Amino acid sequence: QVQLVESGGGLVQPGGSLRLSCAASGSIRSINAMGWHRPAPGKERELVATITNSGRTNYGTSVKDRFTVSRDNAKPAVYLQMNRVKPEDTAVYYCNADIVPIDYIHSSFNYWGEGTLVTVSS
Repeated sequence: QVQLVESGGGLVQPGGSLRLSCAASGSIRSINAMGWHRPAPGKERELVATITNSGRTNYGTSVKDRFTVSRDNAKPAVYLQMNRVKPEDTAVYYCNADIVPIDYIHSSFNYWGEGTLVTVSS
């Protein structure tokens, strides 16, 4: 089976930085987009950032110019560098990835990690 495991959450002061990591493991043939989401008022989850397997990125409006998403296809893993964090960035951050399991040729499925808590507070 496929598993996504996040790490790197914790307590950070406003204006500080934090780096989240998410490692994919299991019976994987290939990975398309990977990214991060977090809960938001009125929504189950909102987009934080995504990155395709060719490196094209997309950001939520509230984090653009502060957060940077990257990935290492060899590991495989996705990262979220959070800079100039604000109290409103406090949330559980969920990693997700569009993965083709080894038993499939073209069909991909969306997998989620269990989340890592980020708390922004002085």
